[in-house]
Amino acid sequence: MKAFGFGVFCAVAALFAASLGTAAAQTESFPSEPLKFVCAFPAGSGADIIVRHFAEKIRPLAGRNVIVENKPGAGGMLALVYTAKSKPDGHTMFLAGGNAVAANMHLFKTPQVDAAKEIVAAATINAMPFMVAVDAKSPHKNIKELSGALARKGGNASYAYSSPFAKVIAELFKVREGLATVDVSYRSAADSLNDLSSGAIDFGVYDPIVALAQASSGKLRILAISTPQRTKASEDLPTFIEQGVAVDLPGWWAAMVPAATPKPVVAKINDWFRAVLETPDTKDFLRSIGADPLIMTAGDSQALFLKEIDAWKEYVRLARIDPQ
Repeated sequence: MKAFGFGVFCAVAALFAASLGTAAAQTESFPSEPLKFVCAFPAGSGADIIVRHFAEKIRPLAGRNVIVENKPGAGGMLALVYTAKSKPDGHTMFLAGGNAVAANMHLFKTPQVDAAKEIVAAATINAMPFMVAVDAKSPHKNIKELSGALARKGGNASYAYSSPFAKVIAELFKVREGLATVDVSYRSAADSLNDLSSGAIDFGVYDPIVALAQASSGKLRILAISTPQRTKASEDLPTFIEQGVAVDLPGWWAAMVPAATPKPVVAKINDWFRAVLETPDTKDFLRSIGADPLIMTAGDSQALFLKEIDAWKEYVRLARIDPQ
């Protein structure tokens, strides 16, 4: 028995050593080819600007070219499916709103991907609000003035959105204020701006890149942001809550990879993003688009992702959205 026990011990020790060797080899050989950063929106969109910034900053750390692949459609589901079905070796990453992916798990009756099982958040990137905005010529100066105007128009009022996260924010706003405003989906936020300017739609829910850029050029007026408190990057913009509307949905971005990606590779990806997020250049970039850095370990990133997937079932229910 002693001999047998010793033999088992040796076998287990050998397997453990082999696994350590395999893990080290995976880390050392990664990346072995160019990286692909997948974006769920078209080139030139707010999302694309974020993805391209990190592609540029990760490239020297990885020692490989980083290719941005734009795969818009189905509210980000096409990009998610593409990533989930890619080879799980870390070379293909989906950079997107973790909460938008979580929302899609409940906005579709039968999602093509089970994100909780097929996708891993390797690193968080930023925390940022979405913003409700009207045309700069609009008479509405705050969210309550907009709400009153929408109530008077009833079902003739409309709003623009181009992401699942934006839609849920708008629908929660409608529920809280008892509105009948009609939703209008656009391929990208920029596509809705002409309709907003002409009065064809009453307001839009936009990511901060689009909203802040259009506001600074005098084309939009931002009435509310979706975070529970004002952000460091947008200290002069009021929240829904401080204006008496119970909408509290902070947004955050992550770098996501297929679930079977080796843990040493996931850890290396996390190291890259943490390093980039610590640089003054990236802090300035995030501040310029109304976002704050969000730095977490790989384990904490995934824990947040799974928590969000569970939470968004309730958000979608509260927003009274029927899954498609």
